[in-house]
Amino acid sequence: MPPDQKLDRDTGRGLAHELVERLKARILAGEIAPGQKLPTESSLVEEFGVSRTVVREAISRLQAAGLVETFQGRGSFVLALPASAGFSVEAAQIRTHRDVLDMIDFRIGVETEAAGLAAERRTDLRLKAIERALVDLSRAGEHPSGAVEADFRFHHEIALASGNRFYSDLLASLGPMMIMLPRTRLEHGYTVSDATHVTRVTLEHENVYRAIADQDAAAARAAMRLHLSNSRARLQRP
Repeated sequence: MPPDQKLDRDTGRGLAHELVERLKARILAGEIAPGQKLPTESSLVEEFGVSRTVVREAISRLQAAGLVETFQGRGSFVLALPASAGFSVEAAQIRTHRDVLDMIDFRIGVETEAAGLAAERRTDLRLKAIERALVDLSRAGEHPSGAVEADFRFHHEIALASGNRFYSDLLASLGPMMIMLPRTRLEHGYTVSDATHVTRVTLEHENVYRAIADQDAAAARAAMRLHLSNSRARLQRP
């Protein structure tokens, strides 16, 4: 048996865990294809220099991970890997008021940290893009649908400024549907109280922008959390 095939007993990791990782690597690399049988228990004992107990534990863990299925008297067979599905939320999935509030809660968790990272990492170019979205938002008072687009761009530009593609990819997958204005504003324009609402919301966005411009990560996180928490509270009003 080649020395490098032996599992390392001195690393502090469990032998079963190490054997799982070796077998998983073979499965993911296609060396053991879906439908093929795993090497026998005796073969694994011989190849890796471990006990039957370790082999059985490793196979049990592979079963739990959905990588193999064991049949009494026949052995363990590799299962087809599930197709990876990207995260997405369709607008049609946001059906109830509860869904809307849950989306805001989700955004609070994600965008608060994205704003803090944007303050730490933003470039002058990214800051300018956030500023342009803010200006467009402040000019969208007479056109609520345009306000939605500008609002989304503001938040997406902050995610881009974070320098972490997972934040920006996530917000891009949500799209403008994550900005939820009451339907009446979209259909009938703004009332006097709505104008007050726009002023307040614009100020909240300005506070986020200012903190990012000042590269104050704590203030950016606080301003984003406050803005989205206020948005949640506004959506709960009659």
